[in-house]
Amino acid sequence: MTAPYEIRADHDNRTIVVYQAYPAAVADGALAAGRFVPPFSFGRMTWIKPSYLWLMHRSNWARKPGQERILAIRITRTAWDHALTHGTLTTRHPEEVARADIHIQWDPERSLRGAALNHYSIQVGIGRTLIRAYADDWTTDITDLTARTRTIADLLRTGRHTQARRLLPPERPYPNLPASLTDGR
Repeated sequence: MTAPYEIRADHDNRTIVVYQAYPAAVADGALAAGRFVPPFSFGRMTWIKPSYLWLMHRSNWARKPGQERILAIRITRTAWDHALTHGTLTTRHPEEVARADIHIQWDPERSLRGAALNHYSIQVGIGRTLIRAYADDWTTDITDLTARTRTIADLLRTGRHTQARRLLPPERPYPNLPASLTDGR
């Protein structure tokens, strides 16, 4: 049985993969440079998600305007653990959330078909003060998953769910979830 609040991600001893959806101009620039560059916005919070299926729900399988490109961003576990340790749950007092550089939010995880599940997926909002560190220091690799995403979506539309599932990125429980991120839940 899956724990209600558990991070499931593609990770190794040094890095973890998070996903984001962008318009082509942002994705192309990031892929060409190997890091985020303009027109990526360094002036607003960016949300990273270790759950591929949650992002697929959010981006409608890369069909939502402005979210047509799916990127897998590999960041250091040191940076990820820092974000988890220093993040503030969005359910805290609004003044505390407003002061926070890192926001943490739990949303229902999604099934392959998009249904809400009874366990949660984490999203981490990286604030303006840390955007440059995210782009320049945290990120070790950026991979375009758009073609793979579209293949999975096509398989789902044609009822080939088993084949689609085989193409999903791997995700397994991530260790070291700070207790403060699940307290009172």
